[in-house]
Amino acid sequence: MRVTATTEPAVDTEADVVVIGHFEGEGIPHDVEGGVLQALVDAGEARTAPRSLAVAHAAGKRWILVGLGRREDYTDERLRVAAAVAHGRARELGGRVVAWELPHKVPGHPAAAVVEGTVLAAYRFTAFKSSSAADDDNGNRGIQELIVSDHHDRAAAVERARVVATAVNAARDLQNTPANHMTPARLGERAQELAAQHPALRAEVRGREGLRELGMGALLAVAQGTEQEPALIVLRHEPEGAPEGPVLGFVGKGVTFDAGGISIKPASSMADMKFDMSGGAAVLEALGAIAALGLPVRVIAVVGATENLLGGAAVKPGDVVTTAAGLTVQVDNTDAEGRLVLADCLHHARALGAERLVDVATLTGAVLSTLGKVYAGLWANDEAWAAAVQDAAQRGGELVWRLPLHERFGEAMKGSTADLTNVSGPRTGGASTAAAFLQRFAGDTPWAHLDIAGVAWDGDQPYAAKGGTGVTVRTLVALAAATAGESPVT
Repeated sequence: MRVTATTEPAVDTEADVVVIGHFEGEGIPHDVEGGVLQALVDAGEARTAPRSLAVAHAAGKRWILVGLGRREDYTDERLRVAAAVAHGRARELGGRVVAWELPHKVPGHPAAAVVEGTVLAAYRFTAFKSSSAADDDNGNRGIQELIVSDHHDRAAAVERARVVATAVNAARDLQNTPANHMTPARLGERAQELAAQHPALRAEVRGREGLRELGMGALLAVAQGTEQEPALIVLRHEPEGAPEGPVLGFVGKGVTFDAGGISIKPASSMADMKFDMSGGAAVLEALGAIAALGLPVRVIAVVGATENLLGGAAVKPGDVVTTAAGLTVQVDNTDAEGRLVLADCLHHARALGAERLVDVATLTGAVLSTLGKVYAGLWANDEAWAAAVQDAAQRGGELVWRLPLHERFGEAMKGSTADLTNVSGPRTGGASTAAAFLQRFAGDTPWAHLDIAGVAWDGDQPYAAKGGTGVTVRTLVALAAATAGESPVT
């Protein structure tokens, strides 16, 4: 989708659909001749309740009024959702070019919200459809262009939002691709593709032998049950002239299919386990966006990619493995494999020079029980770093909720025959004990853990209803921008 900004009135653009947000108790700004839009409001057809839509035809265009509620309740997320539902209606109307007239005098980042809501809502995964050229059975190819109209020049904000939203959709492509196509090697190839596109990026991919050389016994243990070659993916962002500020380390879980190993998952929940590499997908595509935006910050991304299958060679419950950090782990449940992958990857990120760490993973079902499909869980060992990650999530328009990291959670992860166990007892704070396990491998480096198991798939939002959501791409980009000292673009 082409995305542009203009300072000319929306009615004067080449758009065939114009969208206007409508606040409660306020008239329609810049109504068309004859007051057609205000007439919809006066007749009660155009309501101001969030997500409500009304359509008019005037001045050779289709007009969509979308409710924004009360002005004092405005948020960027409300506008993001409004843009998504308006996109759906514009597409139903057969629109090709949509112009959004930004609401006036609102806080936050309305231009970014409109772009994100529209571009994310336009996403379709058609790679394996025989008629992928058409978006639906009627041959409707959807909206081709979005024009953001405002009195002020919003070009920089619009372009930045386009880059980030495009990266989110790229992560969704990785998530949605079936596991027989999205293998660990293919995930490594994606890192190499990104490096080829951006001079500031450099990729390195190691296979099974490379993992042995690094002593990554935990990641290797997970990979024992699959014939697919595992991949340790390192993608570095090292722009010329980057300041000496802290080197960020983004670590992603890249389990491209998770059957649970010997501790096999129920069949009813297994088909979607291709998305267990969502953290890795977010980390890689965030690096692509950071490079595309030219952010002056150094970032080391580490993704551990493997399948977690069962078979004669698979790791067994009760086995003891040795991590790259030298700590031993008794594998009491092979379906708690993500923390084994991340343990070696966190250690590797530190060894490569990362000075601030964030790991992203679909780690536990327990976080879904705690926070549902609304918030990602956040744990951290450093107050200032936790605040920085929370602020980045807020600026990125993503919801995280900080949960406790008490020393008693760490006690629960002590092993009986090894230094650690990879799973705590039943019903004992599973998401927090998993975080406490990872904390051991972050050491004294400021570290934050984002458990996205509840929000990475089937987001139930107008801009990410089904399949992969690309969650945390926006957060990681905002965190890199803040680390680089850049203020949000409005």
